[in-house]
Amino acid sequence: MSVSAPLAPIIPDWPAPARVRAACSTREGGVSVGAYAGLNIGRSGGDESAAVDENRRRLFSALALPQPPEWIHQVHGSRAVQVPSTPPEQDADACYTQVPGVVCAVQAADCLPVLFCDDDATVVAAAHAGWRGLAAGVLENMIAALPVAPQRLLAWLGPAIGPEAFEVGEDVRRAFVASDPAAASCFRVGKAADKYYADLFALARSRLAAAGVSRVYGGGISTHADPARFYSYRRDGVTGRMIALIWLA
Repeated sequence: MSVSAPLAPIIPDWPAPARVRAACSTREGGVSVGAYAGLNIGRSGGDESAAVDENRRRLFSALALPQPPEWIHQVHGSRAVQVPSTPPEQDADACYTQVPGVVCAVQAADCLPVLFCDDDATVVAAAHAGWRGLAAGVLENMIAALPVAPQRLLAWLGPAIGPEAFEVGEDVRRAFVASDPAAASCFRVGKAADKYYADLFALARSRLAAAGVSRVYGGGISTHADPARFYSYRRDGVTGRMIALIWLA
């Protein structure tokens, strides 16, 4: 991958109010090399710190971020926190703010980033939803924490591992179907016994709808299927991270 490739962040196509600004990075346009080649935003792997710093600088400058993101320490859980927070970088997988200029952010490399805003642009939020977080209720917890009715919310689903590649065991299927039998429609039989292909996008839409959020946009872009554009942990093992960001102008 050429390190001189232009940045190509995804700008959500959703009817959010004009004050709401949002984007999701791809791996295009950065200076990282090797397994992290491109615009790696994450520090959790073994990438060079200087490269990650430069990648972040390029992305944040291109998006004209009002300030650096409010980082959270993602643990594949279901906790949602308000930012800015004290102490910073708390263990959480979702964050929200009502403060203009404060940037909510989640990182991912197959897990599903979900962005939220309300009709009146009074609050924005970001959630990191892998299967564990989804099953544990990270989206429901995020929605419950927001100071607006679910019916006033819009949600956008970012890139994530697609249902053609996300093979899971019976334990994952059972974790969803136990609380919602209709979730069985989000799984199809895999190639091996007791294996299934899970549709993260469909699972998220189902849980959002059950929580009262009916206006859901995005989804369907597979990180696993496009190595030139996206990092994918399931595909590559050692890899970088993308970031989804949202803030109030």
